[in-house]
Amino acid sequence: MAQHQLKKLLGVGFGVAVTIGGTVGTGILRKPGPIAQDIGNPTLIIVVWLAVGLYALVGSLSVMELGTMLPKVGAWYVYARRAFGNYAGFIIGISSWLGSVSAMAFGAAVMSEYTAILFPSTATSQKIVAIAILVAFVAFHSVGVRLASRAQEVMSVLKAVGLLAFVVICFVITPAKPAATVDTIRPLAEGGVWLGVLAALQSVFYTYDGWHTAAYFTEEDVDPGRNLPRSMISGVLLIIGIYILVNLALLYVLPVSVMAGSKLPAADAVQLLFGAGSAQIVTFLLMISIMGIINAQIMFNPRVIFAMGRDGLFFRFVTRVNEGGTPVNATLLTAGASILMILTNTYGKLSDIATFFFVLCYASGFAALIRLRQTEPELPRVVRAWGYPFSTWTLLIVSILFLLGVIIGDFSSSLYALGFIAVSYPVYLLIRPITASGR
Repeated sequence: MAQHQLKKLLGVGFGVAVTIGGTVGTGILRKPGPIAQDIGNPTLIIVVWLAVGLYALVGSLSVMELGTMLPKVGAWYVYARRAFGNYAGFIIGISSWLGSVSAMAFGAAVMSEYTAILFPSTATSQKIVAIAILVAFVAFHSVGVRLASRAQEVMSVLKAVGLLAFVVICFVITPAKPAATVDTIRPLAEGGVWLGVLAALQSVFYTYDGWHTAAYFTEEDVDPGRNLPRSMISGVLLIIGIYILVNLALLYVLPVSVMAGSKLPAADAVQLLFGAGSAQIVTFLLMISIMGIINAQIMFNPRVIFAMGRDGLFFRFVTRVNEGGTPVNATLLTAGASILMILTNTYGKLSDIATFFFVLCYASGFAALIRLRQTEPELPRVVRAWGYPFSTWTLLIVSILFLLGVIIGDFSSSLYALGFIAVSYPVYLLIRPITASGR
């Protein structure tokens, strides 16, 4: 008989590792260029990175209360369903799942591009390489949670050490000749201050997404009341530190005008310090980062539909758990959806609106905390959100304003997200009788 129960195997070390691994990807090495283009002012660049980091840190305080109060896999889905009912849970769960599916497809596609840089013979087979990467991760995770969690810890340490080594190198090594362009304060992006900052915020939000990842695993944590707060606070503080240090290092080595014209400023910085050909060092670091984030995504994302299937809001076959504690069918379906996006080239468009889905999930979590404080005050709260209600209400308002800003600033892409929300209710009504019956 198939097992449908996850195993309690995880602790605080994994929580910190999966927070870093699920957040720090290619964004910190790729996004500083577009952000410099959008803003053009070094001080403002650091302020934007710090502001979103503060959002993540304060947000983690609310999620800690939710995660220890409702220690079930699924995070945003679990909180929305408990606070607002099945349909709210359905739309948040599917939004969370689809956003991460597209991000995983994008990560595998980018990793295939970097593989082609290191091994040019694979340049004509990038889709095959991307699919093979996902298949390999599925096979690895089918062994069990214990091995996957250890791998996450190792990859997160390597990633953090690599980025910190990059920072030290930037500050210690003096380039043979300075960058060709004189450092100037660029004018803000066309459209004025606010559109430039909004575009930068959207990029930075994308790089910070994952700060809540430890909350997906509370059901499998041996002591979530103790471990989740330690995991989230430690992980988020480390991420903020890494992001700020990397940006300061890039700004130290490269003029803002050079950063603004760069697709990969980290590679430009290394090449300036060590000469032509050395950019492959950054390529290797990027591949480690991508591996870590895909490993985290293929762990937490299947748990969303696993939780939905267990509650009768998704197909029941995804609730099967193998002997190693892996929700194997949910993992296969998640990877299969990413592979389909790679084959159809649809992951790019979904990645463009992924930030909308992510922030929608954040807003639903903050709203759920406010609602549950009112409707279920008797729920056990091992940890309480610091600064409540001011902190949680502030985050909810900021999230809603950001969503409105995204719609105004990128209306064409936002139409896809709004269209998804519009059709979600008919889809929910269509599949609900099927999933509820257990088929």
